Amino acid sequence: MANEATSLKNLPNSLEAEKGILGSILLDAEGSIDKCLSNKLCSNAFFDLRHKILFESFVEMDKENLTMDAVTIKNWLDERNLLKKIGGENYLLALQDSTIVPSHVITYTKIVMDKFMCRKLIKKSTEAIDLAYNSNEEASFLVDKAQEALFNLNYDSENNIIPWKDSVKTAFSEIENMDPNNKITGINTGYFELNKRLGGFQKTDMIVIAARPGMGKTSLALNLVEHAALGDPKLNIPPISVAVFSLEMSREQLAKRMLFSKAKVDPKFLKTDGELSPNHHERLTSAVSKLQKANIFIDDSPALDVNQLRSKARRLKKRHRTELIVIDYLQLLNCHEFSRDGRQRETMAISGAIKALAKELNVPIIVLSQLSRASEGRSENKPKLSDLRDSGAIEQDADVVMLLYRSKYYEPESNEDKAILDIAKYRHGSTGPISLTFIDKYTRFENYSSEEENYPPSSFNEVNND
Repeated sequence: MANEATSLKNLPNSLEAEKGILGSILLDAEGSIDKCLSNKLCSNAFFDLRHKILFESFVEMDKENLTMDAVTIKNWLDERNLLKKIGGENYLLALQDSTIVPSHVITYTKIVMDKFMCRKLIKKSTEAIDLAYNSNEEASFLVDKAQEALFNLNYDSENNIIPWKDSVKTAFSEIENMDPNNKITGINTGYFELNKRLGGFQKTDMIVIAARPGMGKTSLALNLVEHAALGDPKLNIPPISVAVFSLEMSREQLAKRMLFSKAKVDPKFLKTDGELSPNHHERLTSAVSKLQKANIFIDDSPALDVNQLRSKARRLKKRHRTELIVIDYLQLLNCHEFSRDGRQRETMAISGAIKALAKELNVPIIVLSQLSRASEGRSENKPKLSDLRDSGAIEQDADVVMLLYRSKYYEPESNEDKAILDIAKYRHGSTGPISLTFIDKYTRFENYSSEEENYPPSSFNEVNND
C-alpha cells in the first residue's frame, strides 16, 4: 500500500473522475460509453488498474450489444476471472452508488484525459532528459527528437488505427461527392494544364521542381505560392497559409520579386529611371494591397539543418495551420547527423526527412532542386530524371518530379518565350511535358497562350485576374 500511495502522490491522476466515468456507465451504459469513446477515451487513460480492467470490459460488452448493469457485469467478469482483480462485487456497487449524475461523464472524461496527457508528458520529458545525459549526438539532434516527441503527444491516440472498412467508406464517399465541374482536388497551382494533370498539389506529396541554375525555378515557386496564398474567388477556392524556407535569398528579396511579378513591372525601370512612373506605382500599389493580405511565412535562415526545418515547420503548422510548404532549395539543406558519411548519404537522409514531414503534417511540400551538368552535354540540353544531383533518393522519395527547361536560356537571341515543365515522375498518374509562358522581364510564369483556348474560363484558375 505504501508503494501505491507513493505512486498516487507522484503521478497526476484523478481517481474520483475515474470512478465517476465507471459509475456513469453503470447507471446509463448506452449513453455514457458513446460519450466516452467520442472523446477518444481509452483504457490506458485510467491510472487505477481496476478501473482500466473495468473500462475494457464495458467496451467489450458494448461491442457485443450486451445489457450492462451491476448483475450482468458481475457475471461477465466472473466468467473471465476478472472479478477479484477489480475488487469484487462490493466495489461495483460502490462505484454505482458513488455517481449521482451520469450526464457529467464528459466532464469526468476530460479530467481523466488531461491527467493521462500529463503522465505521458512526464514520461516523454524523462526520456528526453535521459537521452541528453547519455547520448553522444549533437544538441540540435536531441532538441529535434525532444520536440518531435512532445509534438506527437497531440496526435497520440489509442484509437488512431482506423478500421479498413471505414477507410473504404470514406474513400467512396469522397468519390461520390466529387464535383464534376471542379477538376482541382488538391491545392490550386494556378496553371490550367498543371491542375488538369495533377488535380492540384495533393496532401502528403513531396513535389520536386528541378532545373539548372537560371531556369527560373525560384520564380515558378513564388508564382505557385502566390496562387495558393491568394486563392481564387471565381472558383470559390479560399486562400491558404503557405510556409517558405528560403536558404538562398532573403525574405526582402523574395518579397520584391513577388511584388514586381504580381504587378507586372520590370524592376529595370527603377534602376534606370530612378523613380516609378504613375502607371508602375499604381500597379505596385494594387499588388501590395493583395499580397499583404496573404498568409505567407518566410524563413530565410541560411545553412538550415533538416532537424531545424522540421521543428520550424511543426510550429508553423500548429500556430498558423499552414497547408503548403516550399523549400528553396534542397542542396543547401544540411543534415549534421549524416554529414560525415558523404554528401550522397546526407542528401538521402534529407530527402527521406522531407517526405516523412509531408506525411506527418499532412501537407504537400514543394522542394526545389539543382540538376547536374549532364543535360548541358546533350544536343538539345533537355534534362532527364537521372540528372538530379547528389542522390537517387530524391527520385525515389518524391511523389512528383518536374523538370523545368527553357530553350531561350541557351539561345538568348531567340524570341521563344515557351518554358517546358516536364513531369518526369508522377506516382499517381501519367507523365509528360507541360507548356508554360515565361515573361522574362517580370520573372513570371503564365499559362501557355495556345492552351488557354482549349479550356472554358470557369474550368481552372485564370492567372491574370487582377
